[in-house]
Amino acid sequence: MDTRPLGNSGISIRPFILGSNVFGWTIDEKKSFEVLDAFAAAGFSMIDTADIYSRWGAGNKGGESETIIGKWLKQSGKRSQMVIATKVGGDMGQGKVDLSRGYIIKAVEDSLRRLRTDVIDLYQSHFDDAGTPFEETLSAFDTLVKQGKVRAVGASNLTRTRLNEALNASEEKKLIRYETLQPKYNLMERQEFEKDLQSFVQEKNIGVIPYYGLASGFLTGKYRTEADLSKSTRGGGVQKYLNAKGLDVLSALDEAAHQYMSTPAQVALAWLMAQPGITAPIASATSAEQLNELLKASDIILSKETIDRLNVASEDER
Repeated sequence: MDTRPLGNSGISIRPFILGSNVFGWTIDEKKSFEVLDAFAAAGFSMIDTADIYSRWGAGNKGGESETIIGKWLKQSGKRSQMVIATKVGGDMGQGKVDLSRGYIIKAVEDSLRRLRTDVIDLYQSHFDDAGTPFEETLSAFDTLVKQGKVRAVGASNLTRTRLNEALNASEEKKLIRYETLQPKYNLMERQEFEKDLQSFVQEKNIGVIPYYGLASGFLTGKYRTEADLSKSTRGGGVQKYLNAKGLDVLSALDEAAHQYMSTPAQVALAWLMAQPGITAPIASATSAEQLNELLKASDIILSKETIDRLNVASEDER
């Protein structure tokens, strides 16, 4: 069984992370429980959420995803088998990104309560807070680790420059360091991660758990024409991919899916798993059936020729 470490955190996982931004938003508690049951039954362990999931949903105020996960952990009795990752700092009503010490110390208690757990395995800064020094943010995280409320910390949406500043602050002030990075990375959006971050995170032994691995659903092959965009509420978010490059990527995915008797989505995730420095991609599902199909990506070992074909199709300059 392929397991991969999350940096130097001491945590290892199978290379697929369940994204839970849909819980309490596009799927209700019952459906969410079915997805979580299927994920655990398949032998996977890491669930990624955030306190702001899904504040944007009608009638929501934030914390819905954490609440559902917490209820499932309690009812299933599977807390010891799961790796729970959540994020802090997004707008929960304070009107800004906030990674100040006081805010983090308060926010973690809210997340622990919603998740019905005594410890968060991976606590991540959600967005960059340029107004708060890294020393202050990391001091708060350091305190939480020493208190036993958090096992390891990570960051999301940081540039190479800012990640380096954070690592330097940890070293200089003898504080806990970020062990993971959560960047946007997929076949349609490669340049930012590969140019600025990929070699750096490998050098620093930072685990990488990319989000938007399926490019908002575009890499499933569901959207191939302008007419397809109206078939889903997410259609507007993928319109930018409907161009020559996008169609070439879909063609390469179709070809590989046929070769490996799989689906374009499975191949797209398998490509991510094969990239240097990647620990595991994050992907969400709205049903147990959809999840089980996505999980098959972890069994696909793409050949060098297939990876090269996908790389060429997805290059920005062709």
